[in-house]
Amino acid sequence: MTYWFASSNRDNWEIIRKKNIWGIPKRNKAIIQRVKIGDAIVIYVAQKKEGDTVLPSAVVGAYEIVSEGYEDHKPVFITPESMGDEIFPYRVKLQPIKIFTEPVEFKPLIPRLMFIKNKTMWTGHIRVAMREIPKEDYEYIMKAAETHRD
Repeated sequence: MTYWFASSNRDNWEIIRKKNIWGIPKRNKAIIQRVKIGDAIVIYVAQKKEGDTVLPSAVVGAYEIVSEGYEDHKPVFITPESMGDEIFPYRVKLQPIKIFTEPVEFKPLIPRLMFIKNKTMWTGHIRVAMREIPKEDYEYIMKAAETHRD
């Protein structure tokens, strides 16, 4: 089993949550070919400002991948302005493992995450749509979500 870390935004998180689907950009086609049924994926959302409130970067849920990677050009996701006409055509179907009632703020996790090598310039480690992470990082995120609940 492989563990994945997927970077998204809050708008697309709502689509992922409702449709149980994950998509990545055309430029990341090679990654989707490595994904296998039964792999686990955690979904990260970037920081967002809503009025005077700043919603911190956070991990919002974990899923099991339940399909092989496939290509679909039907628009499903909301494309960030900086990505032009990207439609995230390389996709997998998902089944929820755990949707975190309360998103787990990401920054406090950084010191213990092994996949983040540079702890001060950490954003470079999450700029790709999807990356493999160690099992220990996945387990640490899941444990943080458990201890974070109300």
